[in-house]
Amino acid sequence: MRLVLLVPWLWLGASAQDFTLAAISKIATGYRFTEGAAWSKDGFLIFSDTAKNQLFKWVPGHAAEIFRENANGPSGNVFDAQGRLYTCETRARRVTRTDRNGNIEILAERWEGKRLNAPSAIAIAKSGQVYFTDSAFGYQSDNRELDFYGVYRIPQKGPLQLVAKLPGRPRGVALSPNGRTLYVSEADDHRVLAYDLDRNGEASGERILIADTEGVPGGISVDEAGNLYVAANGVSVYNSEGRLLRTIPTRDPASSVSFGDADSKSLFVTARGDLYRLRPGEK
Repeated sequence: MRLVLLVPWLWLGASAQDFTLAAISKIATGYRFTEGAAWSKDGFLIFSDTAKNQLFKWVPGHAAEIFRENANGPSGNVFDAQGRLYTCETRARRVTRTDRNGNIEILAERWEGKRLNAPSAIAIAKSGQVYFTDSAFGYQSDNRELDFYGVYRIPQKGPLQLVAKLPGRPRGVALSPNGRTLYVSEADDHRVLAYDLDRNGEASGERILIADTEGVPGGISVDEAGNLYVAANGVSVYNSEGRLLRTIPTRDPASSVSFGDADSKSLFVTARGDLYRLRPGEK
């Protein structure tokens, strides 16, 4: 049975997605740790159960089903314009791309000869540039070959490039609608960083955009107006200047957020063992 709650939220401006009255549906449950919600233009959602080592597929109107077993501790996911799936595999310590035929290609697994820590979240620019965060939690921290946590860029041509070395563990990553700003959440310091991107996708001007998130920040999604939706203690919504607009409550801490459905207006949220769908304005 699908759980539906109607939750009125304070509306703080027409520029952000209108969740004044939103229907919250629990569309999948019973998992160990959900992560990496990603909507495909082909009309379905992919999400991870990192702890159970599985990827799941949810199609509207149907129950979620296993998409991939033995998925190497999947975390963040994203689709490109061609419908290919990119996945951060924490156990294999790599980033892969799956084409429409199910063929898997390794895109990144080493930096200067050393294995990555545990790729966490991933985003793709309209230009095709790929950005991902590389953190490490639990037992992964004891098996690191790199002495830093990183943010990386996979260019369309050429080798893997390092965007930033961070003292704290990065989690979420997202891009502004115009592709000129890169956002990275940092779990240890409860903050969100911003970087300027040039036309080649190279980053500069690191700065703190949000200094103190409400809880440990995870995934980030950005709406068409440039507002940031940060998974933490619920989903915190900030404008592009880092001002908190509202917080969408969830029963458990949220780990990832992703816009989807045919009109891209629904917000999908993973939180502990559950997957939720928030549909604005429904009654």
